[in-house]
Amino acid sequence: MSQTSRTGTRGRKTVARHGRLRSPHPFASMMKMLGIVAAVVLVSGLGVSAYAYYDLTTSFASEAVELEGQGSVPPDIGAIEGGVNLLLVGTDECEPEYAQYFGARCTGPEASGQLNDVNMLLHISDNPRRVTVISFPRDLMVPIPSCTREDGSETSGSSYEQINSAWNYGGLNCVVKTVSQLSGMNIPFAAKVSFGNVINITDAIGGVDVCIGNGGMRDRNTGIDWAAGPRNVQGLEALQFLRTRYGLENGSDLARISNQQQYMSSLARKLVSEEVLSNPSTLLRLATTVVDNVTPSQSLTNPVTLVQIARAVQGVPFEEMVFVRYPVVTDPYDANRVAPDEDAAEQLWAALEANQPLQLTSDPNTSGGVITADPAPTDAPVEGEPVEPTEPVEPTDGAAPVEPAPTETAAVLPESIQGQTAAQETCSAGNLSG
Repeated sequence: MSQTSRTGTRGRKTVARHGRLRSPHPFASMMKMLGIVAAVVLVSGLGVSAYAYYDLTTSFASEAVELEGQGSVPPDIGAIEGGVNLLLVGTDECEPEYAQYFGARCTGPEASGQLNDVNMLLHISDNPRRVTVISFPRDLMVPIPSCTREDGSETSGSSYEQINSAWNYGGLNCVVKTVSQLSGMNIPFAAKVSFGNVINITDAIGGVDVCIGNGGMRDRNTGIDWAAGPRNVQGLEALQFLRTRYGLENGSDLARISNQQQYMSSLARKLVSEEVLSNPSTLLRLATTVVDNVTPSQSLTNPVTLVQIARAVQGVPFEEMVFVRYPVVTDPYDANRVAPDEDAAEQLWAALEANQPLQLTSDPNTSGGVITADPAPTDAPVEGEPVEPTEPVEPTDGAAPVEPAPTETAAVLPESIQGQTAAQETCSAGNLSG
């Protein structure tokens, strides 16, 4: 079966809008969002870490001296064949380093429990290569299938449960089964991130550049009080940025996802920039930090597989890296929860299965989380001076060639699917009354 083939069933349809959720204890919420930082970085960082290994060893071998009588050299590692689906999960855990900040969460009867608050499905298409990251809201109501725990016991599942409770039914395996059932996608790869040393991940690449709009951002729950304009966020500030809800215009969890997509887009641009990819010390630091914070599925433990996945995304243009939020409507039984917008979701899954380019029709300015950034001025050519054509990018040895696809019909996604591409620059829809 293809790695991107569809399987599973879907639930019922509902119609409504999403309400705002009550904010939990500020620092406890911030610590839960540590998982988001790791998952966001892992979306691009896992592949970059693998490619770091490949790139450095390739450089090491480039000046190698051939010895008389030496054996044949193994062939270069190429891109993985077919498409790839990889689920990235961030959990809240009572790790000793942070337990003191969780209060009753880490001293009461739930201290040993975990919630998969961050769920991102990374889809890499077959040729022509495209990358899509689908974020699932943590309060999405879905069926949880029966799962097998690590001790071999079986759980009965649930017909209607928040998606972030799937971990309690059977760990990473159960989260994968839940998302696979919801999406109809076969998901052969997965990784889980913990809270330990997550702050160091953003520090490893020198932070991420974001933009604050609407005059500034203030959120008493996360300690943010930032002026408008560009800002490089590292460590704790990255947590604050990804955590904030009430520092955004809309103040909802869905707006927060849109704001996180700004971060992911900027992160993707930085990870493939000369600042990172051409700096061996930065690559090694990033690779080490990411690996220290990842619990992979067994299918991801083979270094060759990691390199193959990294090679598959090498050269994918930013316009073909799309971050979307899974479409939802308000749950009819609880206005503080959301349910799948099945009609819109079906269009997304069908487009991914057909490997169509995705055309977003949603206006980022209506998300409540981001606003469109003004494009940076560019130097116009002098009148009468010829403009040299852009040379095609030649793929490196072993990488799958990334060529402009022939004229294709784009899948026009409904407005309920919010998102942006890595090429698109947005600013946070700041709110000074948060």
